[in-house]
Amino acid sequence: MSYRQEQRVPLANGMPMLGLGTWQNDDPEECENAVKTALEAGYRHIDTAQAYRNEESVGRGIAAADVPREDVFLATKVWIDNLAYDDVLATTEESLDRLGVDYVDLLYVHWPSREYDSEGTLRAFDELVDEGKVERIGVSNFEPEHIDEAIERTDAPIFANQVELHPLLPQEELREHCAERDVEVVAYSPLARGEVFNVPELTEIAEKHDASEPQVSLAWLREKGVTAIPKATSEAHILDNWESLGLALDDEDVAKIDAIERTDRRIDPDFAPW
Repeated sequence: MSYRQEQRVPLANGMPMLGLGTWQNDDPEECENAVKTALEAGYRHIDTAQAYRNEESVGRGIAAADVPREDVFLATKVWIDNLAYDDVLATTEESLDRLGVDYVDLLYVHWPSREYDSEGTLRAFDELVDEGKVERIGVSNFEPEHIDEAIERTDAPIFANQVELHPLLPQEELREHCAERDVEVVAYSPLARGEVFNVPELTEIAEKHDASEPQVSLAWLREKGVTAIPKATSEAHILDNWESLGLALDDEDVAKIDAIERTDRRIDPDFAPW
């Protein structure tokens, strides 16, 4: 049995803490192959979104993998143009059709922007949970005040907040707020879109452990109780990220990363709430 088959993924309230992100993986064959490769390597968490325009490819990858659908934690997101009550219901059905599934494990509000209305949007999310089409409600790119408002509006708990998070954007206050509200934190762009290779502290720790900089970043996130969904398309990168599960950072390593003073937010659209 190979190392990666033996490796187990820790869970955060039933959600695997390492998943495959698919943002900007818009080549249909490449996306399908990446999902299939990841699942057969041991991944059990796949993240997509309406805006990624690859739900169909993700669904084909899940179907092609030798892994039962019920073993896959599948998440997608409703885009900001589709967040009016009726549009949430209609476009989520379309997402399920593209994915080729009866339900998703987690449905996110992609951003609290444009058509987002906490009352109408989240009422539709609650209905989807009641109908069995969505297992859990999530939010993405929410600041503390948006999280609190969402919690007040929904019957189902707010399960997770997905945000950009990595050693160059540690989001301490937001993580603390989510912890106080029993909301899981999911990190997108957990490798700072490749910038982790240019952080001397991460390189030093990687060399110390005979690991890669991405593995160090992913291990640090796990130490913080954060779920990570790095995007990867090649088998080599998919497996390199997977093997981060075998990397245990010591207190000195964690302190060195925590002390990094450089800040670098990689995703900052004009409709962002901050």
